[in-house]
Amino acid sequence: MTAITTDVVLVGAGAMSATLGMMLKQLDPSFEILMLEKQNSVAQESSDGWNNAGTGHAAYCELNYTPVKSDGSIDTTKAFNINSAFEVSLQFWSYLVEQGALPEPARFINTAPHKSFVWGDDNVAFLKKRYETLKAHHLFKDMEFTDDPEVLRQWMPLIMQDRDPHQKVAGTRVRYGSDVDFGALTRHLVSNLEQQEGFELKLSHEVVDLNQKDNGLWAITLKDTKTGSIQAVDARFVFLGAGGGALPLLQKSGVPEGHGYGGFPVSGQWLVCRKPEIVKQHHAKVYGKAPIGAPPMSVPHLDTRIIDGKEALLFGPFAGFTTKFLKQGSFLDLVKSVRPNNLKPMLIAGLGNMDLTRYLISEVMQSHKSRVDALRQFYPNARDEDWELAIAGQRVQIIKKDPELGGKLEFGTEVISTADGSLAALLGASPGASTAAQTMINIIETCFAERMTNADWQQKMKTMVPSYGKSLVNDPDLLAEVRQRTLETLKLHP
Repeated sequence: MTAITTDVVLVGAGAMSATLGMMLKQLDPSFEILMLEKQNSVAQESSDGWNNAGTGHAAYCELNYTPVKSDGSIDTTKAFNINSAFEVSLQFWSYLVEQGALPEPARFINTAPHKSFVWGDDNVAFLKKRYETLKAHHLFKDMEFTDDPEVLRQWMPLIMQDRDPHQKVAGTRVRYGSDVDFGALTRHLVSNLEQQEGFELKLSHEVVDLNQKDNGLWAITLKDTKTGSIQAVDARFVFLGAGGGALPLLQKSGVPEGHGYGGFPVSGQWLVCRKPEIVKQHHAKVYGKAPIGAPPMSVPHLDTRIIDGKEALLFGPFAGFTTKFLKQGSFLDLVKSVRPNNLKPMLIAGLGNMDLTRYLISEVMQSHKSRVDALRQFYPNARDEDWELAIAGQRVQIIKKDPELGGKLEFGTEVISTADGSLAALLGASPGASTAAQTMINIIETCFAERMTNADWQQKMKTMVPSYGKSLVNDPDLLAEVRQRTLETLKLHP
């Protein structure tokens, strides 16, 4: 079988691969790029509009990004990193809108104020301390706080409607938070890429094998899932951006950098309301505190969603236990991922998280009424019949070796790159697509290190992302400049 040769293979037609493909094409239009997707259309798994919360993760409202330290202070490290990374995505999207590579912003991103809401003395005290800590930094200077029920009624009328007047409550808000339709964004990116020379998208094609040849090229065996035909591709660089499918592919590659990694799959469900008379009463992303024992991805939130131009409300997520790595995957995915080199970390992490497993199973067993009861803590007047259950996308959390514990479960994302920079894989989940631009820049700097020393690439990167090479965390004037531009370009001013 004669193999075709290409510069770049992107496995998975989701937000991550689309972002990397677009960046590489901007840096060097001569790149030949092949994008492979197992499904019959783009953005069918985690990037699909209803498979994620659509929160432009900026750490404005997500309380789990600001844990309390042992001394009682607020740890802002993750919040600052995520906020500055999302600003990079906003800059990249703004550039693409200005270039005409992305359409009118409202077709993929819309303003949805980011708010936090808590009740109870301890939670109110935490939220106030969090606010005071974050507000002191320029990244969060526009955050507002109130524990006045009357003000909260203006901020979130649905949530305050008929709430117990004796309940102690508080909230924060940032008015220019956003709701992102990552499915639409991905489709627009891929559509533009398809119009460029040297880019090809193969749908319904599955990677059945990949290994590195003596000459450094990656030999990839593809199967057409419709016809069963087999094809061979040689690639100079491979990106495994297939969501939950990235780990099995990393294992197939046999690279030592992937040894010891395992996956812990978690499913999700949402309650969705599409009734206009209810939807119009709430326009925000409102996040609360996660129940004790719940994974970070299960922080409850009541959200405005705008998908394909239609508004709805979403509440959840309700986590669940599954052995699938993809929504359209196999129940054998977890078992097949066990290897001699990751068996110990997976066993130790599994035994150390039995409470989490029990919690996930209990979530699966919930009735519709019990889920709406959970919603009523946010929206007291919620009626069972106004909400329906929708299945979210799969998330595969990272299990990895740990020098002290032997193995640990991590929530977040991690990029694994080979020593020669010829292959990179993205594992994990939240904050995911929100920080795609920064994550892909990191991959380019690592895997195309020599090219990134080129003055043309440096200048092009600064054109795409004006803050490139500088720190938004440390430079308030730079942040003010880029934020003003992105809010105006993407029409995110409240």
